[in-house]
Amino acid sequence: MNTRDKWPLGLLLHDAARALRRRFDLRATELGLSTAQWRLLVHLFRCGRITQARLAERLEIEPISVSRLIDRMTELGWVLREPDPNDRRSRIVVPTAKAEEAHAQGLILADGVYEEAMRGMPDDQRHALIASLSHIIGNLSDSAEGDTACAPPAKPAAPRTGHAPSTPETKAS
Repeated sequence: MNTRDKWPLGLLLHDAARALRRRFDLRATELGLSTAQWRLLVHLFRCGRITQARLAERLEIEPISVSRLIDRMTELGWVLREPDPNDRRSRIVVPTAKAEEAHAQGLILADGVYEEAMRGMPDDQRHALIASLSHIIGNLSDSAEGDTACAPPAKPAAPRTGHAPSTPETKAS
């Protein structure tokens, strides 16, 4: 038995995510986005229009850090802030057309990374991996936090060239 076969699940998931993130980062420099900016965009595209506070929760970083990140991204034309029609104190973050184009390019890059990561793995094992990871996420998601709106689908679709939830967390967190 290989020593890695004895590693705890959490460590394997962490190491796999880190390896995917590093490989994605190497390829994604052409997009002109930092990893933090890419993660923010991915959450916007997964969740739709979302408040800054909710983005901070999703990204698991302090609200002031998200605010500064959004400031930079607004200056660079990646996102816009709009008033929240339901709460005058809140701002909703919206991706621009520039962000939509970068997101599409990023997904293509991610597909290449996923393909490289799963090279030599038969399709049935790829599908089982995606289904198993989705199951783990479902088991551990706290629906009381309202996480279901942005969570991956409960029943995973067949992956497109290894398309796990399209995030760099899964590729560049």
